[in-house]
Amino acid sequence: MEAGQVPESPRAPARGPIFYGWYVVGTVFVIHTVSCGLIFYNLSIFLKAFVAEGGFSVSATSNATALFFISSGVAGLGVGWLLDRYDPRWVVTFGAFLSAAVLASAGHVGELWQLYGFYVLFGVGNAAVAVIPGMTIVARWFTRQRSKAIAYASTGLSLGGIVFTPLSATLVERYGLGEAAYWLALILVIGVVPIALIMLRASPEAIGLSPDGDPPRRSADGSPMPPDGISFEEAVRSRFFILCTTAFVFSMMAQVGALAHQFRLVATRTGDDHIAALAVSVMAASSIAGRLVGGSLLTRVASKTYLFGIYVLQGLAFALFAFAEGPVALFIVSALFGTTVGNMQMMQPLIMAEAFGLKAYARILSVSQMITTCANAAGPALLGFLYVTAGGYQTAYLAITLSSIFGFASLYAAGPVRTLIDAQEKPVQN
Repeated sequence: MEAGQVPESPRAPARGPIFYGWYVVGTVFVIHTVSCGLIFYNLSIFLKAFVAEGGFSVSATSNATALFFISSGVAGLGVGWLLDRYDPRWVVTFGAFLSAAVLASAGHVGELWQLYGFYVLFGVGNAAVAVIPGMTIVARWFTRQRSKAIAYASTGLSLGGIVFTPLSATLVERYGLGEAAYWLALILVIGVVPIALIMLRASPEAIGLSPDGDPPRRSADGSPMPPDGISFEEAVRSRFFILCTTAFVFSMMAQVGALAHQFRLVATRTGDDHIAALAVSVMAASSIAGRLVGGSLLTRVASKTYLFGIYVLQGLAFALFAFAEGPVALFIVSALFGTTVGNMQMMQPLIMAEAFGLKAYARILSVSQMITTCANAAGPALLGFLYVTAGGYQTAYLAITLSSIFGFASLYAAGPVRTLIDAQEKPVQN
């Protein structure tokens, strides 16, 4: 069954003064805020807590964190398959309950195999509750306003860092990881499950609409038009998919490594966990601002051109992180880094939808995300390894600056964004 044709009970109103797609955007925004705030942004909190309370080494915890991204990427393939066939509400609900159960067990992790198992299952839950389901659903609801819709919905990815990083750091510091984890798990379930079950809808077609609130599209026989786009097989074999995904491999590997170690870097250089938590919040706030500005600019600037600029800013931020000392400098660099975090997270689902359409979007995005996410695992591990061998973070951040350069080069080699769709839509000459 193709995406957007999943039958379901239209318990939500099909029409009203506001296009229901914007309610879906708001719902995904809330889900991203809660889930990413308590899962993704807590990785740096957990890294420090497992080292301090669990007695694990920085290198071992960094390697375990890498397993989070590998398992999340692999599980994303299954999530993409499920989203094309079943109600996304149940996929998201499963992800929330699994993530919460794993989170609640954090205080009981005492052996290395338990640490690895924690991050593997945490990654599976993250795949089912966060980016792939959220971006797939939003992309189905919009065409003309897709860049704005994805920008608004994905802003929750960054807001989660602002809201929950200070909360998590405070709870862990005051009560210890074991007790704090129970409260964080409860917040995750309450913040995701009810709104997902009540508000999410798989596609506009499921409640009698079309993307952007247009009248339903019908074929000559009156049946709903299938989603436009490229087949899964054609997409994943294309030059653009391979090289664009490679570009995100380099950029996101470096970004995730920097995110996983940012809290500890700032805490180490300032000696204050509260300053470190504030730096993460500054980064997340800047990510929100950058993403919202990007959503507006992308209506006037080509997506590939815009992405080139993000690669340049990302490389600059990494180079500055290598040398920044003191709270003010670290806050400034965190803000610059944040603008690239928000935009890089937004651009992968957006450019994949623009390049290949919605026909097999969930599976195409899940494969691209799987490759990217598995490669992301090298980021925290590499930074942890370089931190230990070089005796500090300076060499580590200088090394990942090269990732932005390689990503820029791969994107340049990928070619035009819409080559396949344009070729498909070109009329046949007699």
